[in-house]
Amino acid sequence: MIHPFYSQACAAFNAGVAAADPAEAVRRSLPEFDMAPTVIAVGKAALSMAGMARSVLGPVPALVIVTNPENAERAKHLPPMPEAQIFAAAHPIPDEIGLKAAQAVKAALVAASQAGRPVLCLISGGGSALLPAPVAGVSLDDKIAVNAQLLASGADIEVMNLIRQQLSELKGGGMLRYAAPSPVTALILSDVIGDDLRAVASGPTVAPIGTKAEARAILAQLGIWETLPQTVRGVLQVSDINIDLPEARNVLIGSNGLSLAAMGAAYRSAKLHPQPLIGDVTEAVYKIRDMGRGAHVFGGETTVKLTGTGRGGRNQDLALRLALLAEAEAWQAPWLYLQAGTDGRDGPTDAAGGVVCETTLAKIRAAGLDPAGLLDNNDAYPALAAAGGLHITGATGTNVADLGILIRS
Repeated sequence: MIHPFYSQACAAFNAGVAAADPAEAVRRSLPEFDMAPTVIAVGKAALSMAGMARSVLGPVPALVIVTNPENAERAKHLPPMPEAQIFAAAHPIPDEIGLKAAQAVKAALVAASQAGRPVLCLISGGGSALLPAPVAGVSLDDKIAVNAQLLASGADIEVMNLIRQQLSELKGGGMLRYAAPSPVTALILSDVIGDDLRAVASGPTVAPIGTKAEARAILAQLGIWETLPQTVRGVLQVSDINIDLPEARNVLIGSNGLSLAAMGAAYRSAKLHPQPLIGDVTEAVYKIRDMGRGAHVFGGETTVKLTGTGRGGRNQDLALRLALLAEAEAWQAPWLYLQAGTDGRDGPTDAAGGVVCETTLAKIRAAGLDPAGLLDNNDAYPALAAAGGLHITGATGTNVADLGILIRS
């Protein structure tokens, strides 16, 4: 895209992504160990985090890395780690590779427990889907069905992970049970707004967010309780059992807020909005509009309720919505809005998000497409593609939610 504001917007976004560099965050935070630890790395930043830990610690007794295929490609650029088991599991819908990865994680944790060896967990966003470990009575297909319905419902990450924790052996502190009595240290890169560590990757080393009763109430409120697999409803209808979890040392090493601060430092004339942009995209778009003229940088993570059959993601949807709102309100040109995910992937697409300006809608219509109609079908991807408005970065190796830049004349 050629636009007077484009390079500045990209520079600010890139500064935010760079501030969430997972390898550097691990290097800064890695504690010393009296004995070489077992290392478990899970999430979209798992490979970078594990690579740095391995370079500092040297060879370790066991190293299990679970990440998505796009980031697994980065393994070829790291020094050899002969002891590593690397799993490229699916995201956001879990698959059989993730199931095998969960089995490998459980085995490594049990071995560490039996040897009295410390455990280092490297946790980043995406771990919920990447590491499915269904509780007894629930199958992988059941978990896939639940994930798909939660994604379509527009539920936010904390709600989704509260429910996932009730159906998993590893989430909601499950890793601690397998590792006990070995001491566990977790370095956590947060993709959750507010940095509730119970919600990052569904909190494998922290206490659960809620209870089965709360999960049932939320699913009913979302209108999907009756459509869930019977096995899942059966598990959630069992009474909660309070079991004390072993303690762990959980350390936050990166977050959306830190990336936002870096964007503000890179774009000093922009107004930094510390309040995260959250909620449904249909409401969030007006919060962006209300920022007014000038340059603005902000973070957050919105949600989309799927009603159509199209292709896109929350960031692309939000970008296209703003373009339509700007047209309706006859914004003075030039203006530009970039909205993208720090992990480089927005929904089930190869784009991180979208970038729109005063010429976007004209280009979409010139291609014979109706932007509003496509948006109604949750089909922002082809609309933005027609205008050259997809923001494509490739997998970044990190994940701290979303970043936005609005520049208005």
